[in-house]
Amino acid sequence: MTSDGAGVQATITYIAPMAERPRYYQYDPPPGTPRRNTQPDPRIVAVHDARDTGATLDADGFTMAALATAVDDLYDTDAVRRRYYREVEALVKATTKARRVVAFDHNTRSGTRTERAESGLQPPVFRAHNDYTERSGPQRVRDLFPDEAEGLLRDRFAVINVWKPIRGPVESSPLGVCAAPTIGAEELVVTDLVYRDRTGEIYSLTFSPAHRWYYYPRMRADEAMLLKCYDSDHRLARFTAHSAFDDPTTPSDAPTRESIEVRTLAFF
Repeated sequence: MTSDGAGVQATITYIAPMAERPRYYQYDPPPGTPRRNTQPDPRIVAVHDARDTGATLDADGFTMAALATAVDDLYDTDAVRRRYYREVEALVKATTKARRVVAFDHNTRSGTRTERAESGLQPPVFRAHNDYTERSGPQRVRDLFPDEAEGLLRDRFAVINVWKPIRGPVESSPLGVCAAPTIGAEELVVTDLVYRDRTGEIYSLTFSPAHRWYYYPRMRADEAMLLKCYDSDHRLARFTAHSAFDDPTTPSDAPTRESIEVRTLAFF
């Protein structure tokens, strides 16, 4: 990566160190049980402009790419799964040279539409986290490909998220990423996501002054950020924590951020 751009000073919310295992309920928990057992640890950090850094997936855990979708409505779940997934798979395959790429789920985020309680939409996540852990990355392959999993897991694979604005440029709640080489293993804290029928795992992130945060200012709707949330190859960037943040340069009348993030499995 070349020298950092100027960027901004902003608050990133980490998890405070704790003795017990962190836990987030993804539904209303039993009476008397808190939805989460964690405490936030907000820190003001430099979030650098990544546009001229030449960041790459394998060295840094994230990169920028062009992605102009032919899908008219990215809030149309059926169209996203039938058509947009294919576009994302092609992008990840071209970027990584993987032999096979499979898009398997997505999140659509919009503060405005969430406030209107429209189905399936979520607000931006203002917590530093990584979507997969040492255990849950391979488990996702087993869940999705039970008949092929053991063969697929013998070779390298990665979980790569593709995050794109639905409307641009993004001025409010941009996505910040923590460069993978700056994250120590001890700062990645296994965290349970408790659903009604299962328990998943993510990594929460504890603070270190060594962390280097980046973002792509004013991302357009024809741009996408690729970020690596798991890689079975220990020689490469493996876990790229990320979080939405409040950009202090955001105009007071800036529209609410609208974005879509697709998760893919890349097999090499």
